[in-house]
Amino acid sequence: MRLVFAGTPSAAVPTLRRLAAEHDIAAVVTRPDAPMGRKRVLTPSPVAQVADELGLRLIKAARLDEAATASIAELDAELGVIVAYGGLVREPLLSTPSKGWINLHFSLLPEWRGAAPVQRALINGDARLGASVFQLVPALDAGDVFAVRVVEVAAEATADVVLETLAVEGADLTAEVVSSIADGTAVAVPQSGTPTVAPKLALDDGALDWNEPLARVFARYRGVTPEPGAHTTVDGLRLKILEAAPSSDSPRQDPGAISATKTALLIGTASEPLAVTRVQPAGKGAMNAVDWWRGQRDTENLRAGA
Repeated sequence: MRLVFAGTPSAAVPTLRRLAAEHDIAAVVTRPDAPMGRKRVLTPSPVAQVADELGLRLIKAARLDEAATASIAELDAELGVIVAYGGLVREPLLSTPSKGWINLHFSLLPEWRGAAPVQRALINGDARLGASVFQLVPALDAGDVFAVRVVEVAAEATADVVLETLAVEGADLTAEVVSSIADGTAVAVPQSGTPTVAPKLALDDGALDWNEPLARVFARYRGVTPEPGAHTTVDGLRLKILEAAPSSDSPRQDPGAISATKTALLIGTASEPLAVTRVQPAGKGAMNAVDWWRGQRDTENLRAGA
């Protein structure tokens, strides 16, 4: 098929590579170059870099507005495929490819419609994760579903690791759907069940509440790592928690109370403590959590969340 592909982050790259190997990609639509790193150097998106590597035509657009719609209309594409582009597709662009648009979404629709499905699912403690390919419609992530795949992920995997897994599995799923649309065998069914929403995460979503049980604290840590980042406050200063794991075999301690072993800091929750092995203090680089603790003046009176 002749396709137009829209995507921006690295999670969209496996699908782009897979479709480029099997179909005619008329153009790739992605967000404009963005400032990256401490020096804020303008850098092409991961999708833009791969499109350039593959020699594909690029359309960089911050919004899918009239200009972007006109550029896409000239392509005479049969189908649009979108994966985490970062913008809404509205009419008349929705109807511009003859077969419309399909969307790879990293959730088991209708669960977690929105911008942060993986993160919200992990924060919620969901045991089942997966990906869906659906027909794009004006309503947010509400179109009929062509295919769903449930994916097993490690119990301690953070959002970035889960997303990498879903991106690979989702690429296969999307390729299967595109092939079925091409040969006329594709069947999409309406979504069933109660929808949940997954709005974009804010910095405050990363704050850990030590008054919650360990399972809830660790679920939030998984969902917000690496972005916007799990954090707490110690002595009035923000402390980012980069690496952590449950410590179910350690004695309980008061919520927010901190103790140290040779390899980790143990921070109390409403149940068992969380074992923290790597942190980033405000204004400093990442470091071993125990080394940071040893550098504090009054460790006996310091508490997380205070």
